[in-house]
Amino acid sequence: MNYGPKPWQQSNWDFRAALNFIFGGAGAGLLTIAAFSGLGGNALRAEFLLGMALIGAGLVSVWFEIGRPLRALNVGFNPFTSWMTRESFAAGLVFALGLAAVWLASRPLAQAAALAALVFAYCQGRILQAAKGIPAWRVPALIWLVFTTALAEGAGLLVALAALFDAPARGVLGYFSLALIARALAWSMYRGGVTKSAVRPALAVLERAGKLLIQFGTIAPLALLLAGWFAPDIARIAVLLAGVAALATGWQFKFVLITRAAYNQGFALPHLPVRGTR
Repeated sequence: MNYGPKPWQQSNWDFRAALNFIFGGAGAGLLTIAAFSGLGGNALRAEFLLGMALIGAGLVSVWFEIGRPLRALNVGFNPFTSWMTRESFAAGLVFALGLAAVWLASRPLAQAAALAALVFAYCQGRILQAAKGIPAWRVPALIWLVFTTALAEGAGLLVALAALFDAPARGVLGYFSLALIARALAWSMYRGGVTKSAVRPALAVLERAGKLLIQFGTIAPLALLLAGWFAPDIARIAVLLAGVAALATGWQFKFVLITRAAYNQGFALPHLPVRGTR
């Protein structure tokens, strides 16, 4: 790699770091939608176990990415300065409250775990936005794009699973639709900010990923839900496809954001030393 004034793509965070945002966000969104959608009994237990498994898989992935895994212990020592530390604390609360909710079949505990999951998703957005050297990440609107993407992914996963085993409740479909619209609005806000700061290669890959997010991750799922509303015979397959599309496009966008759009701003030397002069 040649370092110089031209921006280059960071290589410290690879696909393993991206998996933390991919799995962790989907797991947090799934816990949130499941807890507030009226699910109960074994259905709620199953969704909670899956959501916590996804969050755990994401954390394990980034743990392997560190290189020296024991260094991960340092993340617990900076709660006042590090969003990674806050993310780990939120994850601890999610696991503690979520396991208690599963064991006791308690809806209040499930909703408390969901609130902790929302904090976890928010921390993920702040982690990226705090990387000031990456123009595509430091845009403030990215926080809400990551947050709403987590909700859309979780809702998409929930309705897809529900369509496989039973017809999803209309309340779940309502949450799903709202999450898709919120993600589309967050993308629009982010796009308006990132075009002013990111370099052309980053903008090019973000634009392609954003088109997929809107066309196949928002418009297509909403159209499928509408088709299922008017044609009950195809409702389950339409909901299944809508959920998978919302989930897959969210994951694809996060992968591009972390691994392909992460160009730094390069550096400049406005004053060069000249031999023999002051």
